Order: sequence, then C-alpha cells, then structure tokens
Amino acid sequence: MHVLVAEDDGSVAGALVSALQRAGHACTRVARGSDVLLRHHDAQVVLLDLGLEDMDGLDALRQLRAVSQVPVIVVTARGDERSTVRALSLGADDYLVKPVRLHELLARLLAVTRRYTPPEHRTRLHVGSLDIDLDARRVRAVDREVALTPNEFGILFSLARRAGQIVSRQQVLDEVWGDAYATSSRSFDVHLGQLRQKLPEVTITTVRGVGYRLEDAG
Repeated sequence: MHVLVAEDDGSVAGALVSALQRAGHACTRVARGSDVLLRHHDAQVVLLDLGLEDMDGLDALRQLRAVSQVPVIVVTARGDERSTVRALSLGADDYLVKPVRLHELLARLLAVTRRYTPPEHRTRLHVGSLDIDLDARRVRAVDREVALTPNEFGILFSLARRAGQIVSRQQVLDEVWGDAYATSSRSFDVHLGQLRQKLPEVTITTVRGVGYRLEDAG
C-alpha cells in the first residue's frame, strides 16, 4: 500500500520509511501539515506525527478530516491521555506512542485499511429507528443522517448485528481493529462514548465483566 509518512524528524522518518519499504509498502515522506493536506489523495493510509514543522499535528488532523476519510494512525512521542483522547476524537483511527515496534505498526496498518475496504455484498441492518447500511457505510435515524467515523461505524455494526445479545469487548476489538489490537487501549472507550452521544435512539449497555448489549432505546 502507499503510506504517507508525516514526520518532522529526519532520522525517525528515514527509519520508518526504510522499514515500511522493506515490508513492501510504497512511501512518501513529508514534514509539514500543509503537505499532508496537499498530498494525502494518493495515500491509502497516513502516519501522522503530532510535532510537525508548520503546525501541531492535531490541527493538521482536524483540517484533514474536513476533506478526507483516509485512514490515519498517529505516531508520536506524546503518551499523555489528553493527547490520545483528543486525536481519537478528531478522527484518528489509531494512536501509537514512540518508540514503535515494527511488527505492531504493520499489523495496525493492515487493520485500519481493512476497515475501509468495501464488502463484496450489500448488508443492511435495522435496529429500532436506525437504518445501518454496511455497503455505503451510512447510518440514518428517522429523518437524519448520522455522521460516524469508521471506528464508530465498526463498533455499531458489530453490536447491531447481534442486537439484544451481549457481545464481549474482545469480539468487538477483533472485528473492528483486528487480532493485533490491545484490549487495554483507550481508543475503544473513546469511540464507544462518542457513539453513545451520537445515537440516542439506541442504548448500549455495559454488562460489567461480560461485554456490551445494544438495544432500541424506545
């Protein structure tokens, strides 16, 4: 796949690009957020550092999400919870803290791009007033369309296709992020919280120690 590497540190960028190329991926390296906005069109995934030459990476992410849904993995030295939650809330698909293990990075790349690959057959679900279209990746609730990130849509579909049943956290993680995803990651909890806020038409109940159950709120 073609990876856009946005990293202002030349040595770090060089190591990332070399590792990705050895794994068979094509790479373009940029150091400025403005270049991310100019050159994301040909990329299948973006690796985004938060310390860029011309702007904060969170600002670049916000602007990118206004024009594109290209998969974005934040790769940064910032390991604080505030930065993690902020990046995920702005639409990052994943968040890795440096130093990054190569095998984990490659697994995350495959996981995020797989979520953007359209299915071979059209699949539709209805839960209460929600109309969930997997092929178009669209959700409608009565007279409004609900804008969801790919991760939010993945969680919703995983729970909705078993509506009324308890689904374990690990099941959702495996289906949405892939087997390499760590169950302790905060990403799941952030996206689940946003999903609950966006969809008052359904109730997502946490069954402590077991999993989650999605039901019609009415």
